[in-house]
Amino acid sequence: MRKVTHTAPMALIVDDVAADRERAVALLEETELDVITCASGEAAVEVLQRCGEDVAMLFTGPSLAGSMDGVQLARAVGKLWPAIRLVVTSDAPDASARDLPDAAICMKRPWLPLDVLVQAGRAVRRPQPLVA
Repeated sequence: MRKVTHTAPMALIVDDVAADRERAVALLEETELDVITCASGEAAVEVLQRCGEDVAMLFTGPSLAGSMDGVQLARAVGKLWPAIRLVVTSDAPDASARDLPDAAICMKRPWLPLDVLVQAGRAVRRPQPLVA
């Protein structure tokens, strides 16, 4: 698979609900992050394999198209790309948070735009530490 290098940090939005993806895109396009979207965890992993070093933030919902849900995606990203800020939205954030990597942020749905912008700012300014 060919690696792709990107000049600006990117946000990867992964959600099977088109309206939620579009809302997150509209918001994050106003930041310094370039935005990529996917509907499935499998598609997100493909994107990450190509340009994961350039992704500063992954924003995902709990249910995704395909066989991988948002928690499984967050676990994979936490293991394979630990520098990416993980933001997982959920209707029941306490239940989802138990299964997420320690560094992941669990955000209640419907999420507030300011909360997402705060996480985007942190993703750009304070990347997650790499675990040795």
